[in-house]
Amino acid sequence: MISKKEIKHLAALSRIELTEIEEESFSSDLGKILAHFDELKEVDTTTTKPQTGGSFVHTIVRSDTNEGRMNGEEARRAFPEAKKGFLKVPPVFE
Repeated sequence: MISKKEIKHLAALSRIELTEIEEESFSSDLGKILAHFDELKEVDTTTTKPQTGGSFVHTIVRSDTNEGRMNGEEARRAFPEAKKGFLKVPPVFE
């Protein structure tokens, strides 16, 4: 079980206010959650291979290429308006 002091500390870190009843409830609930993790620690995983993702599906997306793309200088020359080396765009808010 988690102490009231720890619950108050966690509430302060989370910037939430708890009543006495909520503190008791959270203390009990968090204690059960941590007990479940202790239970999981007992599972033998020595023969389990690490997983790096959820599936072995590969994406069918084209690879990135620079074909047909402008470099920075070409893009700046093609832009309609520039000021002091920056690209000038219409204001978002007026």
